[in-house]
Amino acid sequence: MFGLGVPELLIIALIILLIFGAKRIPGIGEGLGKTVREIRNIKKEFKDGKASQSKKKETAEDAQDSPSEEMSVEGKVAQTIENKLKQKVIEQVPGIGQAKKIKDKAEQIKKLVS
Repeated sequence: MFGLGVPELLIIALIILLIFGAKRIPGIGEGLGKTVREIRNIKKEFKDGKASQSKKKETAEDAQDSPSEEMSVEGKVAQTIENKLKQKVIEQVPGIGQAKKIKDKAEQIKKLVS
């Protein structure tokens, strides 16, 4: 597992405990669990969509449709999945929403300064 042994993992766990505190760790774990579950669901939806899309592609090849239209559909699907995943992470993991707001404000300030 990335060359990490038990002592390294214990040190990392201790640092996380010190940074977030014992009260917030269960909430973070729950948020991460929900995020992983949502990623699995999105992956499953994507596979199901890809299977149905390949069936559509076979039908489209029979009808002589252009392949560039299929690529744009895949791009749209990928963008939709990415946006859905970002929103779920922001909603479920404590602190991510605040970090995103801070980042956005820092980018606005950077634009104003330059």
